Formats: sequence, C-alpha cells, structure tokens
Amino acid sequence: MSPVSAQVGPDPVLAGFLLAHKLAARGEAARWTPLAGGVSSDLWRVDLPGRSLCVKRALARLRVAADWEAPVSRNAYEWAWMRFASRHRPDSVPELLAHDPEAGLFAMAYLPPERYPMWKARLLGGEVEVATAAAVGEVLGALHAASAGDAAVAARFATDDNFHALRIEPYLLATAAAHPALGDTLQGLADRTATTRLALVHGDVSPKNILVGPSGPVLLDAECAWYGDPAFDLAFCVNHLLLKTLVVPGRRAELLRSAHALAEEYVRHVDWEPRTALETRAASLLPALLLARVDGKSPVEYLTDDRHLLFVRTVASALLRAPAATVADVLDVWATTLASPTGPGGGRSD
Repeated sequence: MSPVSAQVGPDPVLAGFLLAHKLAARGEAARWTPLAGGVSSDLWRVDLPGRSLCVKRALARLRVAADWEAPVSRNAYEWAWMRFASRHRPDSVPELLAHDPEAGLFAMAYLPPERYPMWKARLLGGEVEVATAAAVGEVLGALHAASAGDAAVAARFATDDNFHALRIEPYLLATAAAHPALGDTLQGLADRTATTRLALVHGDVSPKNILVGPSGPVLLDAECAWYGDPAFDLAFCVNHLLLKTLVVPGRRAELLRSAHALAEEYVRHVDWEPRTALETRAASLLPALLLARVDGKSPVEYLTDDRHLLFVRTVASALLRAPAATVADVLDVWATTLASPTGPGGGRSD
C-alpha cells in the first residue's frame, strides 16, 4: 500500500461512500492519495482527522497492454473472501470496514508500509527470509483446509466466469495461443483447472499482494476468489519465487529454500484429498504459470533480459512436455538448470 501521488478531490461517488457508511462525517476534511497497486483496481489511502483507511474500486478494463476486461462484480467476491479469511485467520487480512457491492467499492484498514512492508519489495531488495515463505504456505494451507468440502462456501464462490476472465484465459489460454506446439497441453491444464472444485481459491497469491506484518503475512487482492483447484494458489505463489531467482541472483539459494518451505508448510494442511494428487496438479501447473508470466497477458515487469526470458521459456516448455511429479521436483529442475553452464548465471551457484 504505497502512495504514488496526492489527490484532494476524488470522484463524488467515493466521498459519498464514506458518508453513507459513516466512515467520515459531513464537512470533515479528507485527503485522498492514490496507491500503487495492481492492474485491476483503483486504490486510495484516505486520511481523516486522527485516522486513515483504504478504499478499493474494481476497474472494468485492466491496466495492461493486452485487451483484458473483467466484471466489476469481482469486488464483491474479494470482500467475501476477506470476510471468510478474517473468520479463520483474522491476522491474515486487513480489518474490513464497509462494502458497496453495486458500486464495486469497499473500505478496509490502512496498513502503513513501515509496519507492513510488501513482500515483493523485500524480495527484490534482497531481503529473503525463508520463515516468511513458510508462514505464507501455512496460512494458505489453513485457509484452503477450512473451506474444503464446504457446500455453502462452494455456492457463494461459484465464480467460474470471473476466474476464467481473470486467470484461465489471460494466463493459460493466451499462453497456449503464443505457443501452438504446447497448445494441447495448456488447454488440458486449463480444462482440468476449470473443472476441479475442492476449496476456496484466492487466485492471486503473489508477493505483491502479501504484506509482511508483525503477526505474520497479510493477504490482499482476492478479486479472483473462486471455489476451485487449490493447487492453483500453491503453484501461483511458488512461481513468483522462482522468477525472482533470475533477478536477485545473490539470494538465489534463499529464494529456492523459500519455495521449498512454502510448499512443505502448505502440504502439511492438505487433508481434503491425497497429498500426491494435489502435488501432481501443482507441479504441472507451475511451468504453465512460469511461461504465462513471460508470454501471457500479464508478464512480470522485472524480466526484461532476453537471456532470462529464454531461460523461462526453455525450462517451462521442457517441464510441460515431461511433467514433474511434485513441486520439489520442479524446483530441483529449475535449480539444476540455473547452475548449469548454459543457465543465465553461467554456472554460478550464487
């Protein structure tokens, strides 16, 4: 939740939202500051006399180069996911304040970055703590376990269209279009993911959406919430740790240990299905998501070196053609190739 610039006069709808929900009094001075965030929503810090809060509004068209639209109703699903998480792991989400589903708006507590730094910023800055990754895996596994087999939660988050628009199409299907030789494999992963319904999925468990709080990780941005395949969340987060080994080579070993720790802590909670079944799905999804972050609709911004892009394409394509059995196996292939003479590190282990 980092400020980028100040804005004193917001959209009247936003000011009216605060008044309607008694988060601000009429005539009370409010300073609105846009926050840097993802591509799918507007986010503001609102400073009022003696207090601050955060307001989020979903966008109909996402801020990416590709044409990518999604229903603003996802704001309501994000609110519902955060309410679910707050009941089971209250320290894992910000305090929730108010919601207007028709306007696609909600308000939550503002978490200052000096106390709640963004995990992505810490990782890219070389501050890699294996314990943080393990805590993320533990929270994620606990939330999945709490929702597994719950028919009411499944009905509340029957958001197949939303998840397709935000994840299946821009990640798996767009990547399939960019790699026709892998098209059948990626289409098969898309179909399997779309039809697997076992637990409540966050859908965007990325270090940019995780704050490192004094009581553990705090998860944000659950716009993709969906009752589906929990293996997606595990693969999605481990994916980001692997990609960062390319741009933070001095912490490569710690990042790989973090990926292992996250997966190991997560799997401890898997009791809704055989652990081997979930691991197999996560291991096959992981290379697809690696490839998606260079050739899908939402490429990561920090991979700009052609050698790094080629490395991701080469390793991910090989793993898609010959899938690994476990997440640990994928990590071992990645680490071995990184350290090889043909890897981007030129054989360095760092």
